[in-house]
Amino acid sequence: MSEGTKRWVEPVVLCDRGIRLEPLERAHEAGLRAAAADGALWNLRVTSVPEPEQTAAYIETALAQRAEGSRLAFAVVDEASGQVLGSTSYHDILPAVKRLEIGWTWYAQRVQRTHVNTVCKLMLMQHAFETLGARIVGWRTDNFNFASQRAIERLGAKKDGVIRGQALRRDGTIRDTVMYSLSAFEWPESRAQLLDRLRRHDAAARES
Repeated sequence: MSEGTKRWVEPVVLCDRGIRLEPLERAHEAGLRAAAADGALWNLRVTSVPEPEQTAAYIETALAQRAEGSRLAFAVVDEASGQVLGSTSYHDILPAVKRLEIGWTWYAQRVQRTHVNTVCKLMLMQHAFETLGARIVGWRTDNFNFASQRAIERLGAKKDGVIRGQALRRDGTIRDTVMYSLSAFEWPESRAQLLDRLRRHDAAARES
């Protein structure tokens, strides 16, 4: 890990609206395994969810990448119950150009299509742009993961293009990768959209 990386992206705990992002550690193994089991998410060929017996190795990989400065993985935790809801990461961290990506994101089936992803993205983007001073935040996803592409586009991110034959899927097939990014200049509008989405969610929850 370079000194520049140490100074720019360090482990941090982020909290908002009952959701806590805490640096992924070995102690999260049981919670992570339970979250992945909710929906047997490892069976989805376009995601990075670990199989149950691979959860420990998944965490060790994340810790090794944190040590080298290329990734900071988080456990997504429900503050009220302490339950692990999934995981997300900063990755492909480039201190020299103040660019990082958000990815390796997945959630237990029961919290998918809820406010959880919006809250997590708001926290990660706000910390990246407003605390770390990032110039660009990027995302990448499988060309067949249409739900992920729609979710990224709802953040206001712009599609940069497609890298053909960029990576292997878990089933051994070769995937094309769709690349997106959001600049610091575009962040205020994206932030406003995220906050409006959360306000509407809160209003609907009060009425139900």
